Amino acid sequence: QVQLVESGGGLVQAGGSLRLSCAASGRTFSSYAMGWFRQAPGKEREFVAFISQTANSKYSTDSVKGRFTISRDNAKNTVYLQMNSLKPEDTAVYYCAARAGPGAASDSSRYNYWGQGTQVTVSS
Repeated sequence: QVQLVESGGGLVQAGGSLRLSCAASGRTFSSYAMGWFRQAPGKEREFVAFISQTANSKYSTDSVKGRFTISRDNAKNTVYLQMNSLKPEDTAVYYCAARAGPGAASDSSRYNYWGQGTQVTVSS
């Protein structure tokens, strides 16, 4: 069992930055690949970024490439999402998720555990 708790969300002006953190409980964090997803009001949840267990593989959706960076610290049981050059369209609830098995990085059904989400609001 893994519990995930996101933090770091908030209100920021367009062009600003935020760093989201996702702290995981348990001693097996390093065995999970991690993902960030987001859901805007009235829209479906969408994939944002993925990082493998050892951080040797990373993927992100096209709309955030060059602006968002995913990273992890297995010693701290934490995954991060550094978000720069934020845009109003990045406004959403951001969720981190943990995946134990294989599958496409962007496939939310492959993730076993989810956090409660943290709100990110970007004003224009």
